[in-house]
Amino acid sequence: MPAHPSVYQRRRPPTRMELDQIPWLGLLRNDERQQIEPQLVVSDPQPGDYVCRVGRPVTYWFGVISGLLKMSNDDARGQTMTFLGIPPGGWFGEGTVLKRESYRYNIQPLRPSVVAGLPADTFHWLVDHSLGFNRFIMHQLNERLGQFIAAREADRLNNPESRVARSLAGLFNPVLYPGVGDVLRITQQELAYLAGLSRQRVNEALQALQTMRLIEVTYGGVRILDLDGLRRVMIERRSDNR
Repeated sequence: MPAHPSVYQRRRPPTRMELDQIPWLGLLRNDERQQIEPQLVVSDPQPGDYVCRVGRPVTYWFGVISGLLKMSNDDARGQTMTFLGIPPGGWFGEGTVLKRESYRYNIQPLRPSVVAGLPADTFHWLVDHSLGFNRFIMHQLNERLGQFIAAREADRLNNPESRVARSLAGLFNPVLYPGVGDVLRITQQELAYLAGLSRQRVNEALQALQTMRLIEVTYGGVRILDLDGLRRVMIERRSDNR
């Protein structure tokens, strides 16, 4: 029986609708865009596939067209640590591509997804030639730094409301993930993977956050009512634990 084709082997040119969902393309000059678009590819990773894998050399800069990915790694005991989730509109790994390093994390889909890739050499060409692209990357790196600082602080807490609030606030970041809007399609089990909690604890935390009128739990997803309020939950819970 032939091996299942890899994510790379399943790559194809993006459709026009998929190109329209890439946020930084609109920041390029017409001549830059005409040169870049033919080099973009998309693929359809499924649960169990790897988009990026620890130790592999960087080949592409990736972005999520649809679906949901997780960034994770294994600790010394072999347990998986999930750093963050990546919803539609999110592009990730720019630091790794800039330094041309091997990946220090795994990227896997939590559900069937569509992921776009820009070759690493093309990424560097844009850094060297495109002012609009450089501004996009600068904002990405700035927001990413804040995201990881917040994640590090929240990981010190055992309070499930704070952990779920941190995960949701990160997924609704309008700069990093402009494709989400105010409703995220996510299951409680997927959120449990991202928050590092059981599904039952996530359910209890969601109900508490809904009672606080910060979110609304909808069929198959979550609607954000007060993003700043979610971020304050993280700060207040951290202060309570000091």
